[in-house]
Amino acid sequence: MAFVSQSQSDPNGSYTFSSRPRPVETRSKYREPPSEQTHSNYGNIMYDRRVVRGNTYAQHIIPTTAQPDPVEIQRQQETRRRAIARKRAREQFKPMTPEALQGRKHIDVQTELYLEELSNVIVATDIDCQTDAFLDKPATPLFIPAKSGKDVETQIEEGELFDFDSEVQPVLEVLVGKTIEQSLEEVMEEEELACLRAQQRAFEELRNNELAEVRRLQEQERRHSEEKERRIAQQKEVLRKERETAEKIAARAYTQQHLADLLPAVFTSLRSHGYFYDPVEKDIETNFFPWLMTEVNNSLDKRYTARELLDTIIHDVVQKRLEGFKELQPATPDT
Repeated sequence: MAFVSQSQSDPNGSYTFSSRPRPVETRSKYREPPSEQTHSNYGNIMYDRRVVRGNTYAQHIIPTTAQPDPVEIQRQQETRRRAIARKRAREQFKPMTPEALQGRKHIDVQTELYLEELSNVIVATDIDCQTDAFLDKPATPLFIPAKSGKDVETQIEEGELFDFDSEVQPVLEVLVGKTIEQSLEEVMEEEELACLRAQQRAFEELRNNELAEVRRLQEQERRHSEEKERRIAQQKEVLRKERETAEKIAARAYTQQHLADLLPAVFTSLRSHGYFYDPVEKDIETNFFPWLMTEVNNSLDKRYTARELLDTIIHDVVQKRLEGFKELQPATPDT
């Protein structure tokens, strides 16, 4: 694409498209197989398609005769070296995850507040298809840009561009100075890192001591709390026992007062109902009197039996005599 500015095309200040439309080039679907020339020129950036040839910024004109500034190069190297040192220091002091135990390994887990079950799993099937191989393609010829412009020559005498004796001294001073400065900075950085490690160790020791003191105070507070709860429980138990004792004493006094008039009446009632008796009288009533009545009844039964037997004998005798008299009566003459 090519764009033209306001001064070239549109006086209103807008950019317009100045290139003609063109069809898209047909490209191969697969990568072309590497040729022998490509393998032989591997490592040469002239054969790398990712390298843009020519000047990509037309507005910047860099003279071909300009020499790189050693101070700028040294400063860039120093900046890069400092960045690498800072990165290493950050990686060294960065808290790392401890290694997994033997037989275990670290895995990624969900850390959201709500776990989501991955139930919507799409079933996928892999299918391969082999196409015909491409034909051998001839190697691409080396690109040689066309010559443009006119050849000119400039006569340069010895010593006109660079005088080693006069110009090597500042370069050497810069190199030596930068080397010494870098060495001093590295030494200072190492000392600073050592100081930071010492401060970190001191801080960790202080923190460990404070944590130990905190744990001791927490344990002391826990013991005090347990002792306080135990004392409170003991005092509650003492108050409960005192209250129970007072209730028992009051119940006993009330019972004694209530039974003072109740006992005589109860004993009188029990005595009247026969619960309290004389053992001799009780033995006479329960054992002697029933035996006596039984013996008397037996004697009376025997007497009644003897009387009935006597009555029966008398009745039989009277009947026999009466029959005898009846037999004798017809023998007498009638008057």
